[in-house]
Amino acid sequence: MNVQLEQNNMRTSAVVPLQPPIAGVGVGLRADHFQYIDENKPAIPWFEVLIDNYMMDAGTSLFYLAKIADMYPLTFHGVGMSLGSSDKLNMDYLSRLKKLIQQFKPAYVSDHLCWTSVNGYHSHDLLPMPYTDEAINILIRHIQQVQDFLEQRILIENVSSYLNFKDSAMQEWEFLKLVAEQADCDILLDINNIYVSATNHNIDAMTYLKHIPVERVKEMHLAGYTDMGSYLLDTHAEAVHEPVWELYKKALEKFGSMPTLIEWDNDIPAFSVLQAEASKARVLMQQVHHYAV
Repeated sequence: MNVQLEQNNMRTSAVVPLQPPIAGVGVGLRADHFQYIDENKPAIPWFEVLIDNYMMDAGTSLFYLAKIADMYPLTFHGVGMSLGSSDKLNMDYLSRLKKLIQQFKPAYVSDHLCWTSVNGYHSHDLLPMPYTDEAINILIRHIQQVQDFLEQRILIENVSSYLNFKDSAMQEWEFLKLVAEQADCDILLDINNIYVSATNHNIDAMTYLKHIPVERVKEMHLAGYTDMGSYLLDTHAEAVHEPVWELYKKALEKFGSMPTLIEWDNDIPAFSVLQAEASKARVLMQQVHHYAV
């Protein structure tokens, strides 16, 4: 694929994480569990923060975030960069994000390979992109602008998809690989999303994994989908399904014991349920790489 890139997009982003790399299996930090975490200090190596929920000047969420940040390493995961939009970047959003990065010093900052807003309208969903040269150039420009502004390398996550664009000129894994390499960013590889998209589009999930560059993957996500009969819906409202666990084992074999997150955003269960899911992932790490649990 001959991707034509603007000359000012060919530089390397000289950015580094603000904390030492995380390890092991973390879970998503949710308000339902603030008090439990504060009182019980569960044996979780790190938490992922859905940072869009903390972009206020004060409040209960920020209070608990500060307390938990004193006890655990954090990563920031966002849904508001809208990296694939034809709009200019939202600099107010990025300024608020940068302030939180400076305050809490996350190990990683991530967002999605998608668009979420246009002309000031926010969809509150992760909308897919056509896999074209034009879309690649938009993403590269925006990712490099974000990294330069934040002074922080970011990770981009593959999203679940339910349709194909007739204008797409490549497969999703080619698209993801080209963007990561040309923008000089890293990848947050969502194993559940790969399985959901592969099932919905009748493609081979292992072929997807095969083409992702090992050196770019810094973190993986696991979550639960909902079987809608004719398609799978990425709801993050259930436990991780067995086919996703099997795909995760293959990912561990290829990428090594990457930091892994248990992601559960809807119908949030007791914290013990998340711990049990994290334990399953740790056991798989141990089986594949003799990872010390």
